Amino acid sequence: MSRIHDMGGRFGDGPARPDPQGIPQLGDWQARALALTLAAGGLGQWNIDMSRRAREQLCPRDYMAFSYFEKWLAGLADLLVETGVLTRDDLRGGGDGAPHPLAGARLTAKAVPGVLARGGPADRPGGPAPRFAPGQRVRTRRPADNRLVAGGHTRLPAYAAGATGRILRHHGNHVLPDSNAHGLGEAPEPLYAVVFAAGELWAAPENPSDEVSLDLWQSYLEPA
Repeated sequence: MSRIHDMGGRFGDGPARPDPQGIPQLGDWQARALALTLAAGGLGQWNIDMSRRAREQLCPRDYMAFSYFEKWLAGLADLLVETGVLTRDDLRGGGDGAPHPLAGARLTAKAVPGVLARGGPADRPGGPAPRFAPGQRVRTRRPADNRLVAGGHTRLPAYAAGATGRILRHHGNHVLPDSNAHGLGEAPEPLYAVVFAAGELWAAPENPSDEVSLDLWQSYLEPA
């Protein structure tokens, strides 16, 4: 299944043109969108992979039309309804105004610095032993699909499907997004930094000597 967000290496979208004014200053609504997304995530009803999946599955027309933070808000609205935190009527401004059952889990301003400092580490002890070692040549699976959920979330980009690279390092075992994004459990497995020659990924790279490094899970790889 083609995923609209998976645009790396795609032709036909025109050149990337940096804004000559530099990074634009965020307005009040973008700051509020960021705060709302982080605060809602603090309710503990979904994980970061589910939030990525929610943004990826937006209607393609909306995905292409929305700005960065509009995608965040649209994905958040879908997650709130999907997990039963809010209803569509709530989002329209309806509802009975009664205290929400999750009100006690709200993220207060005082707690924000500590929450951001802790982050959300995805490394996990134990799990499967690594199959590959630094320097070993590997090939990514083709197609770059989620093998657990048809059309589901994966961190293997389409432009790297079927490409041959070499293991740079083993990061230890990390939560598998393909499973975690769909509520199927963390299913941690070995994660590797894999290096690919630019010519392995694109037919006519601008700089053939360039390399691309991707962090890829063990189930994305096979011996080359």
